[in-house]
Amino acid sequence: MAVLAAGIVAVWYRYGGTAASSQLVAAMIFTGTYTVIAIGRLPGFRIDRAGAALVGASLMLATGTLGVDEVSRAIDFDTIALLLGMMIVAANLRVSGFFRLVNAWVVARARRPLHLLVAVTGAAGLFSAFLLNDAICLVMTPLVIEVARRLRRDPVPYLLAVAMAANIGSAATITGNPQNILIGSFSQIPYAVFAMRLAPVAAVGLVLTVLLVAWMHPAEFRRGTPLQARPAPPHLHGPLAAKTMLVVLLMMAAFFAGQPPAKVALIGGGFLLLTRVVPSQRIYREIDWPLLLMFAGLFVVVAGFEKALLTPERAAEIGAIGLDRMPVLAVVTAALSNLVSNVPAVLLLKPFLAPAAEPQRAWLVVAMASTFAGNLTVLGSIANLIVVQLARAHGVDIGFRQYFRVGAPLTLLTILAGLCWL
Repeated sequence: MAVLAAGIVAVWYRYGGTAASSQLVAAMIFTGTYTVIAIGRLPGFRIDRAGAALVGASLMLATGTLGVDEVSRAIDFDTIALLLGMMIVAANLRVSGFFRLVNAWVVARARRPLHLLVAVTGAAGLFSAFLLNDAICLVMTPLVIEVARRLRRDPVPYLLAVAMAANIGSAATITGNPQNILIGSFSQIPYAVFAMRLAPVAAVGLVLTVLLVAWMHPAEFRRGTPLQARPAPPHLHGPLAAKTMLVVLLMMAAFFAGQPPAKVALIGGGFLLLTRVVPSQRIYREIDWPLLLMFAGLFVVVAGFEKALLTPERAAEIGAIGLDRMPVLAVVTAALSNLVSNVPAVLLLKPFLAPAAEPQRAWLVVAMASTFAGNLTVLGSIANLIVVQLARAHGVDIGFRQYFRVGAPLTLLTILAGLCWL
């Protein structure tokens, strides 16, 4: 970023603020920001993806590519509000011990390793469909490791199921993951319509997850050794868990009834903060503030890029490569999602989808492909990284090859299934 900033100053000084220099500066800021996001850090500096997005946004403002009013208009506050509200809900479920209760229920009923795999996959997929998949991975990973060790099983296949099922299940609804929240805001597809179109594909994907994980780990699942273990008693705060589940159910009803998701999420999250049990600071610590900052910064960076370089004519020229054909769009989306991550990929594709012949179907294909592509490698999504890093902290290593040999065929099969369905 330091080299980028110096280059921008040099270009600005050399060309004196001409139209050509404005376009070059915007291109440099955009490219530099997305490069750091793709790498995950800036070598030599202690700056992460969120910091890179904020620096890129500040450079768009400092160079005059965007004005202050344009910056405020570029940020989609509905998306930020929806993300924040859902994070507060997920935090309350975690703090209340609700997920530990589910964990104990699963252990008590799983009789064989395959039963446990199905239960883990189903739980991760179902919760990720309505709550943010990153939060589900954060909660379920240590619980699954604990269960596997108590049952004397290899935790790796079950952790693979957590990551992959969380990605796949999150494709089912607008509130499943950050990129779907973006797509819901941009496309204005009703919550119920989105779920009706993508939930069946997600269900097929969960079945494929169980089959592939079991097939790739024959020693763990084909012997069918009975499981014998008593579940650890869950530490549950009953009133808080009941209150949060009631709020979640009311929110889901409001979503399907057609209420604005951002409005519903903020009201639900705000209501959950009214408690005499849990200090608000405890909930705030559970919120992924860097993700919210990255969203805000990327909105500004992409807006500056669009204004300076992406005229309607140029967007039409780029779209002519075949983005109106759903298989091409799915491949491009999957490739971009693995290069720069799924949220930046969706923002990058946004200008090319508005003129599409069937914009709703195009947005659904992007939602499906950007989410399922996250299963290709360990680096494909934040959810995967959460599982791998938490597992390593608990003494369990998941290698790139271990993940890829299941994730690659799963990504291919789920995207093909999604294209056939859509």
